[in-house]
Amino acid sequence: MKPNDHPQVQPRRIGVLLINLGTPDAPEPGAVRRYLAEFLTDPRVIEIPQWLWRPILHGVVLRTRPKKSAHAYKQVWTEEGSPLAAISRRQAEALQQRLGSDVIVDFAMRYGNPGIAKSLQSLVDLGCDRIVAAPLYPQYCGATTASAQDAVFAALAAMRWQPSLRTLPPYFDEPVHIDALAASLERQLGALDFEPQRLVLSFHGMPQRTLELGDPYHCHCQKTARLLGERLSIPTEIAFQSRFGRAKWLEPATDKVLARYPKEGVTRVAIAAPGFSADCVETIEELGIRGKETFLAAGGDRFARLHCLNDSADGMAMLEALIRRELAGWLPHP
Repeated sequence: MKPNDHPQVQPRRIGVLLINLGTPDAPEPGAVRRYLAEFLTDPRVIEIPQWLWRPILHGVVLRTRPKKSAHAYKQVWTEEGSPLAAISRRQAEALQQRLGSDVIVDFAMRYGNPGIAKSLQSLVDLGCDRIVAAPLYPQYCGATTASAQDAVFAALAAMRWQPSLRTLPPYFDEPVHIDALAASLERQLGALDFEPQRLVLSFHGMPQRTLELGDPYHCHCQKTARLLGERLSIPTEIAFQSRFGRAKWLEPATDKVLARYPKEGVTRVAIAAPGFSADCVETIEELGIRGKETFLAAGGDRFARLHCLNDSADGMAMLEALIRRELAGWLPHP
C-alpha cells in the first residue's frame, strides 16, 4: 500500500510518437524565419562548419528566403492550418482508433510545433513507460531519420526517469509499404480524365556529397522506385527535387526532367512523391504548382499531381502493420 504522501503515479501505458519534418506556425515571413532558423542550424541538415555557415545563414538566407517561402506556404495553407500538421494530426487520430485504448498515439515535428521533447514528455506524463518513436521517413537519411532520432535521444537524456524506447526502422522496401503505394497510385491514375505517358517518382533531393559519405538515402530511393515501378502499369522515372545552394545534388532534378519531357514527345505526365508520408509544401506547391508550370511552359499538355498516402485507408493500414510489429511483446495478446 502506498503511503498517503506518495506522489501520484499514472498506470503503466504504451506510447507511439509519429514524427515528421515540420512546418511554420503561420504562412508569414516571421514564422517562416523562426522555422528556417531552427531547421538550417541543424548540423545534420547543413554539414559544413558552423563558423562558415552561420554568417551566410543570418546574413543572407534568413534575410531573403522567408518571404519567398511564406508565399509558397500561403498557396497551400488551409482552414486547418499547415497541410503537413493537419494530416499528421489526422494520421495520429486514425492510428489511435486502429490500435485502441492499449496505446496512446501522438505526433510531433522535428522543427516547429509540436516539438519532439514536449510531445515525449506529454506521453511520459500520461504514464507511458514504453514508447515507439516513429520517424515517418520511408527512406533513411542522416538529415531526416537520424536528426529526428537525435532529438528523441536528447529529450530522453534530460529525463531522470526514462521510458523504454523503440524506433521505427526505415520501411523503403517493406512489402506493406510498396503494396500501399501501388494500390493508392493505381487508384489515383485510374481516376484521371487523361492517360499519362509517364509517372515521375519525385524524392526530396540531397547533396551528392551525402551519398559519397555513405548515407544510404539514394540507394533507398532507388529501391523504392524500382519496386514500385515493377508494380505499376505505367512507365516510371525517378527524380530528385528541392535543390538548395550551389553544391551538386542528386540527379536527375525533377524540374529538369519535367522541362525535358515535351521535347521527347511526352506531353501527358503524372507525378508522385513516394518519399513523403504526408502532403506538404514540397508536394503541393513545389510539384503541383511550380512543377505543373514548368511542364506546361516547356510544351506539355496534361499534368496531374498524385497525393501521398496521408491518412488514407491504404496508408493507415500500412502504418498500423508497421507499428504493431514494433509493439510486439508490449501489446497484450488478443
